[in-house]
This record gives sequence, C-alpha cells and structure tokens, in this order.
Amino acid sequence: MTRVKRGVIKNKRRKNVLSQTKGYRFGRSTKEAAAKEAIAHAGTYAFAHRRDKKSDARKLWNVRINAVVRENGSTYSKFINALKKGGIGLDRKILSGLAQDKPAVFKRVFDKVK
Repeated sequence: MTRVKRGVIKNKRRKNVLSQTKGYRFGRSTKEAAAKEAIAHAGTYAFAHRRDKKSDARKLWNVRINAVVRENGSTYSKFINALKKGGIGLDRKILSGLAQDKPAVFKRVFDKVK
C-alpha cells in the first residue's frame, strides 16, 4: 500500500481554524485546541445573542412608544388597548418608527384612538 502524508491537509485545517480566531486573546488565537473550543463557544453565543438582539429591539420599540404616548397624556398599556379595540392594525415596530421619525403622523393615530 502506498504511503499517504497528511501534512498539507492538516496544515490547511489548522490554518482555517486559526483564521477564524483572528483577534482572539491569549492562546485562543495561536493554539489549535484552544481555538477550536473558542470557535464552538463563539458559535453558541452568536446563536443566543441573535435572539437577544431581536428581543432588545422589541423592548426599544415599546420604550419609544411609551415615551411619546406619555407626552400626550396617556400610558402605553391604555394606548395599545385602545388600538386593539379601535381595530387599528399597526404593529409596535411601525408605531415606534412613526413616534421617532414622524411625530405628527403618530399624533394623528393617537388622536384617532383616543
């Protein structure tokens, strides 16, 4: 049987792993075993934090809506309840955008609901 030397493949794999950990601190950017573990953890954190990012955005929408609604003399919960009873189908993302970028339009929506 012929002899197979694995140096090229092994070096290619190592180079790939270490390139993914570029910028990491200490041995995680230079040692292959530590780099593999760092990549695995980074992947799980990235997955979880993508979810957290969406959650943070939703929280921010609620805060923005609440700030503008309180300026107009109501509360967030009363405003959302009135929206649902009024049959207005604007979601919180759209309402937040209106509150931030187009306050006059948001005021019209608020007055219609009130």
